Amino acid sequence: MPATLHRPARALAATLVAALVLPAALPTAASARSSGTERTLKMVDTDNDGTIDLAEAQAAAGKTFDAAEKDKDGTVDAKELKGRVSKKDLKAADTDADGTLDRKEYLALAESRFKAADPDGDGKLDAKELKTAAGRSLLQLLK
Repeated sequence: MPATLHRPARALAATLVAALVLPAALPTAASARSSGTERTLKMVDTDNDGTIDLAEAQAAAGKTFDAAEKDKDGTVDAKELKGRVSKKDLKAADTDADGTLDRKEYLALAESRFKAADPDGDGKLDAKELKTAAGRSLLQLLK
């Protein structure tokens, strides 16, 4: 029997090597999500304590609102929000029922999501809390 592998065996060996090596080389969805969370945390954490407090979240949400509010009418609609808020959440946060969120409504939504992401009630969100569903929901409003 020759020392070299037959073509089908070589192809199988190459496939196995790729199956073992490629996953280790590519970032996983969890690590990609994690790095995005870490990046946002660093961006929003202005006092560099490794957490986000409500004031930092509100400041970031205000900047996001200002950037999204393209037509300068003082409100953001579903188009301007670009998927940051579901239709259901938009309707729930829209206290004046005009189909848009003004700055006050947007910041109230950010506060509500902040509180939902803070199950221990310490007033600060760390990376672990931001990686929860409630934390990711808040992050959508901050970036």
